[in-house]
Amino acid sequence: MGELGEPAAVMRLAEDVARPVAGPGQLLVRVRAAAVNFPDALMVRGQYQVRPPLPFTPGVELCGEVADGPRRGERLIGNPLLPQGAFAEYALLDAAAAFPAPEALDDAEAAALHIGYQTAWFALHRRARLRAGETLLVHAAAGGVGSAALQLGRAAGARVIAVVGGPAKAEAARALGADVVVARTERDFVAAVKEATGGRGADVVFDPVGGAAYTGSTKCVAFEGRIVVVGFAAGQIPAPALNHALVKNYSILGLHWGLYNTQDPQAVRAAHEELTKLADQGAVRPLVSARVPLAGAADAVQRVADGLSTGRIAVLGD
Repeated sequence: MGELGEPAAVMRLAEDVARPVAGPGQLLVRVRAAAVNFPDALMVRGQYQVRPPLPFTPGVELCGEVADGPRRGERLIGNPLLPQGAFAEYALLDAAAAFPAPEALDDAEAAALHIGYQTAWFALHRRARLRAGETLLVHAAAGGVGSAALQLGRAAGARVIAVVGGPAKAEAARALGADVVVARTERDFVAAVKEATGGRGADVVFDPVGGAAYTGSTKCVAFEGRIVVVGFAAGQIPAPALNHALVKNYSILGLHWGLYNTQDPQAVRAAHEELTKLADQGAVRPLVSARVPLAGAADAVQRVADGLSTGRIAVLGD
């Protein structure tokens, strides 16, 4: 794409893009599937913290097959090296940050395992220290990262309260095993959480939404609860009243998963090993709601941008 704007308007399928050439420490992969993420939409709009020079190919997460060299044929997942992103026939991976695709998952599911599940894993286990028997409140629980948090919360033995955007997404959250599902268009989630917990509130809140979701969470977080701020899909960055955190004894925790890739890459690899085990056990399986061809990438990113998708949409390679 050669300009910034709404995905459906500016993303175009190009026929004359040269195949990337792998440099030292890089792997050329044939893209088998790419998962659409909300950051893809932000990047296309020019609103993401990472701003590749124009022109660039969007797509930040893939499952691919190594195309040449001694590792030819290996099926890997990872983040492509921009500006040559995942919505393409070929992409480059940093060899040190590429991981074996779990055998239990197909290409589309494997492509969706990396960013969302790593984010949820670090949020719940590294930052919030979620314990079995605790109550976990997940916002946008039928979305890509929210559905990952829902599954990982269940796998950790937590009771999961899922907040979703409407009836169709409520069905998806129930199918994933949520103990309580609240459609925010039909019911106040604060009241629902208090009712479900006997007034105690949620021990851990997973919030990729911000705005009203965060504000409401402060009203139903438990004593010594932990709110993990993961993102601001609502477009509103809250300004927390720290006196409120003081008088209620709860913690506000930030989670920027991408920093672990540079600050503690071994922790990322360890998390991948744990996620692979959970996938092999059937405890987690990425929710892929649609699989589209490369020509459908622009519409897929637009659907995610507009909040119309459930789980992940996968763009399939040829």
